[in-house]
Amino acid sequence: MKVDIPYGKQHIAVKIPEPCHILVPNKVSIKNQDTLIENALEKPLGFNSYDEFAEHADRLLVIINDATRPTPTSKILEYLLPVLSSHPDLKFLVATGVHRAPTEEEYRFIFGDTYEVFRRRVYAHDARKDEDMIYLGKSKNGTEMYINKLVPEYKNILVIGSVEPHYFAGYTGGRKSFLPGVASYKTIEMNHKLALSDKACSLALEGNPVHEDMVDAMHVLKNLNIFSIQTILTGDHKLYAVTAGDLHQSFNAAIELSKQVFCVNLKEKGNIVVTAAPYPMDIDLYQSQKALDNGKLALEDGGVIILVSKCRDGVGEDAFLELLGKADCPKKIMNILGEEYKLGYHKAAKMAQIGIRADMWAVTDLDDEIIKKSQLKPYKTIQSAIDDAVNLINKKGKKPKTIVMPSGSLTVPLIGGK
Repeated sequence: MKVDIPYGKQHIAVKIPEPCHILVPNKVSIKNQDTLIENALEKPLGFNSYDEFAEHADRLLVIINDATRPTPTSKILEYLLPVLSSHPDLKFLVATGVHRAPTEEEYRFIFGDTYEVFRRRVYAHDARKDEDMIYLGKSKNGTEMYINKLVPEYKNILVIGSVEPHYFAGYTGGRKSFLPGVASYKTIEMNHKLALSDKACSLALEGNPVHEDMVDAMHVLKNLNIFSIQTILTGDHKLYAVTAGDLHQSFNAAIELSKQVFCVNLKEKGNIVVTAAPYPMDIDLYQSQKALDNGKLALEDGGVIILVSKCRDGVGEDAFLELLGKADCPKKIMNILGEEYKLGYHKAAKMAQIGIRADMWAVTDLDDEIIKKSQLKPYKTIQSAIDDAVNLINKKGKKPKTIVMPSGSLTVPLIGGK
């Protein structure tokens, strides 16, 4: 059968032998976008209205996602433009975490038509600039909360985020705008070390040490006046739902809605899984790893998983590649992790866990030697990778069963609905 697989902003047609199952986010009905935003802001959780919040916010800091997420920030800002454009003391802080600052093109993607209105009020968080941070206390796990000083300085915070499953935080959105969004490199490193736990996985909140640390860290920010707008998208990045109000209440409400989109039932696993990181989540290998982690849920032990991602900006976090290159096989990486940790090692660990039980291949724009160092087998075309995977499974005396995940970064397979 013919299947279209995203690669950058294009789609590439490939031939895959039957049986082949296409796994995509669930189709849901779409309502008017302005109505969704209006309803959420008129009846926010834990607030009387957005207007009430805005009226008492003499200084306002708006925290927004960077371009690695498809958050419909521009749509929310267009709706709020009349209120925000006239605010006397307004700043935007892009929650980059440890990512680089957005490019000019990416700023226009984030802000849309509102960029010309707000561009002089926009600041990109830089986790490595210690002079921009302020210490606010420790979480119960001992994570030292250094955060961008604009946050406590402004106190009134409007957060615009999006909620979908996340491979070690359980879900994106909500508290993630603060940690890792606008936290220091040291703080993020301490929090992300907790991702080495088996309990730090997609859909998991209770007992997930990363999530619980993020929530606990928010207690040191208890003096802030935070209004949250959380969006839930469809698989093709259309607005499906909006929740608003209290940070935790709006996040929890958005989780239930995101499950309707991204949690997809699968009757049985395949021995070949093709999982794509679609634009803009294909920015680098570090971010594209999420597609691998979701894809592993649909893969039989001893099978082949093929990552498809343009990796437009290269590898990403240096420590991630550093650890992967320290060993000649995935099992040895896990041994190294028992002795040392740097930010980025958690992603290498998650990849190594897959490599222990299956073959990992990749179709990217990266140099072959970099892919090999990443414990992946490089391919130049999706078709050649699929053909080789089919031949390999045949040689093992098995019938190829292929699962294709065109939105691998956003699709969580649930075997038998579990």
